Amino acid sequence: MAPSRRMVASVFLLLAILVATEMGTTQVAEARHCLSQSHRFKGMCVSSNNCANVCKTENFPDGECKSHGLERKCFCKKLC
Repeated sequence: MAPSRRMVASVFLLLAILVATEMGTTQVAEARHCLSQSHRFKGMCVSSNNCANVCKTENFPDGECKSHGLERKCFCKKLC
């Protein structure tokens, strides 16, 4: 029993779509973030938003609160 033209065309189209989607995906390497403890932030770091604002005054693009032992400290963050 020979496969019909419609069946062959459908399989070919499915394979073409599969190959096209595989070719379209690219893997992007994530950039590493370097952390540096803020020199200007005072007190316990509770809000990462406040930390980020202080870090911007230290010429860093972002900042976040991180646990350092029992304390939470503000660490400024930038791409390495």
